[in-house]
Amino acid sequence: MARAKCQKPSVELYKIPTATPESDGTLAWDSTQMVLVQVQAGSETGLGYTYADEACARLIAGELASLIEGREAMDIPGAWAAMRRAIRNLGRPGICSMAIAAVDLALWDLKAKLLELPLVRLLGGCRPSIPIYGSGGFTSYSLAELERQLGEWAAAGIGAVKMKVGRDPAQDVERVRVARAAIGPDCGLYVDANGAYSRQQALRLAMQFANYSVSWFEEPVSSDDLEGLRWLRQRVPPGMDVAAGEYGYDLPYFRHMLTAETVDVQQADITRCAGLSEFARVEGLCAAFQTDLSAHTAPSLHCHPCCALERCRNIEYFFDHARIEQMLFEGAPEPRQGALWPELSRPGWGLELKPRMARKYAA
Repeated sequence: MARAKCQKPSVELYKIPTATPESDGTLAWDSTQMVLVQVQAGSETGLGYTYADEACARLIAGELASLIEGREAMDIPGAWAAMRRAIRNLGRPGICSMAIAAVDLALWDLKAKLLELPLVRLLGGCRPSIPIYGSGGFTSYSLAELERQLGEWAAAGIGAVKMKVGRDPAQDVERVRVARAAIGPDCGLYVDANGAYSRQQALRLAMQFANYSVSWFEEPVSSDDLEGLRWLRQRVPPGMDVAAGEYGYDLPYFRHMLTAETVDVQQADITRCAGLSEFARVEGLCAAFQTDLSAHTAPSLHCHPCCALERCRNIEYFFDHARIEQMLFEGAPEPRQGALWPELSRPGWGLELKPRMARKYAA
């Protein structure tokens, strides 16, 4: 079984409407697209996915699938390297890296299934569970909607929640005040500007957010502005971490961010940074810089790796992705005691596609 050969991967695209229209500091949306890859070898099928455009699905079907067909299922490093070489002239960041991620994640799931192991056992776990923070609080929400969502997460025992800011800076301090009142004094409160503020604007608001014990300021300015992030990190109130990194697609990006001393918490997204193979390298880089790693969105895919990688601090339990993963997959982990716990009775990710529900959203 260990020498099973991979069949040609299948690729599907799903488009799932949001529960309500959503926005953050710099973007608005009403649906989310998922690109799902499945790879069969022997009697097992591995699945992986990324949240990406149709172009990502076409790239996998047209450029990457043939590199996987006929390859030994255990040869994940070789498959990853072959995919990276194949997209050399297409550009590594963005769609190409997300395409590699979906295939890489499917191959890791397949390997674990062939070995009849939950993925965390294959990787070697260092903790039984990983803390999460509830993430939503969209700028499109009314104050009542903001109170209800964040308050429910806090009441459920989730230790921290995150809200979006930056769409209307004049209203942000009031929205933060309402959020703190909804979650009480003991729940952590994070804000995410998605790069919407200028440097001076972000610093002024950080001082005001501190009055409501905000302990995490994500992308106060654009993550491309490394000097601005470092400038803010040196000036925000004590006890407020600066976080960024969700748009990292390759290892040099994370090295530049860490070398520039821009963040207290390095973020990375396993569905963007070329899959588990590269996510594990990012964690090693964070260990070298004595910086915690936080997993961005896609909670079902981050659960197992984050219980196996020492520098992982937490997982973003992002409302949209948690909702989609519960809708489309059996076995999607649900919060318990403020954390996600890998399912040890199922091999791989522990996920199984719900065919009927998936067909409903097939694009």
